[in-house]
Amino acid sequence: MQWSATHMTKLSLLVAPLFFSLLHTSAALACTRVVLKTNEATVLTGRSMDWVEDIGNNIWAFPRGMKRDGAAGEKSLTWESKYGSVITTIYEIATVDGMNEKGLVANVLYLAESDYGAVGDHPVICISMWGQYVLDNFATVAEAVAALEKEPFRVVAPTLPNGSPAHGHLALTDASGDSAIFEYIAGKLTIYHGPQYTVMTNSPEYSQQLAINTYWQGIGGTAFLPGTSRAADRFARASFGINAVPRAVDPNYIAAVPGKKLAAQGVASVLSVVRSVSVPLGITTPGQPNIASTIWRSVSDSQNLVYFYDSATVPNAFWVDMNMLDFSPTATTKRLMLTNGTYYSGETSAQFEPAEPFKPLAVTAPGTN
Repeated sequence: MQWSATHMTKLSLLVAPLFFSLLHTSAALACTRVVLKTNEATVLTGRSMDWVEDIGNNIWAFPRGMKRDGAAGEKSLTWESKYGSVITTIYEIATVDGMNEKGLVANVLYLAESDYGAVGDHPVICISMWGQYVLDNFATVAEAVAALEKEPFRVVAPTLPNGSPAHGHLALTDASGDSAIFEYIAGKLTIYHGPQYTVMTNSPEYSQQLAINTYWQGIGGTAFLPGTSRAADRFARASFGINAVPRAVDPNYIAAVPGKKLAAQGVASVLSVVRSVSVPLGITTPGQPNIASTIWRSVSDSQNLVYFYDSATVPNAFWVDMNMLDFSPTATTKRLMLTNGTYYSGETSAQFEPAEPFKPLAVTAPGTN
């Protein structure tokens, strides 16, 4: 389903009631995703992961040729990975972020309104493997949209270890700058496909987020922007920020950028935007515990195949040069341990260690054993 300018004009008329209704709505667990394309065509996708506690995440390197299933019982979807990937887990049970060797980026963010519909006779995939399935199988956003709009499977979402429902929506970016967002609302899949969809947060559903953002664009980000940690406010600030940072070399700062490269300047800009909408560590909103602290941030460079990682609990960022990893079918699955306060500096591909693949969160879908 595509969204036209006329459709969006009508939606913008809903902004006032939506805006005020948000003041009385409990917010979802928070995350933010933004995309920047530089004048040299470097595509950079940044995201934050906000959560109510440490989520024991690690970074994994998966080779091509891995046999997978949807972790959903007898009706689980099965596949063999076409592409290698570098991904980040939560609770060591789900792929929520990462990039494959073709530069396709997948970000899974929380969406409380998610309703994936009835399973019926379709193959099934647990949400813990949704992002991994896309990274394993597609090289571009257009390819993924063409396949997923046919709904070849149903998504099921069990409960996470902390008791929260595993509800989420999925954002994709590729090396051309194409973008897509996949949401299941009231049992129906809606896809927002196009390079204009550069920002995603959480609740409310995406069509309403776009309408609310249209209101703030009319005010102008240099005049006033909403400042709370609510998803709609972060959407407005992230949208202003990612459209305000330079696409070309900035003579005021380039001398301080490693290698004086525009791609490196772009990474710094994207990370600055994501940090600007991050929730300080340890902060919660009274009466609204689902507004959570930012635990980590990532930036994926789809052209140079570099995955940057920035933890809120350690004082430095690091990166993984995917060109230095072996993704051949005979390669070993490897892990970069981040738990228990482990930290790194600089490029870390040599510090990955062999490990058995994580066991994904599983669920027995209705009508299966």
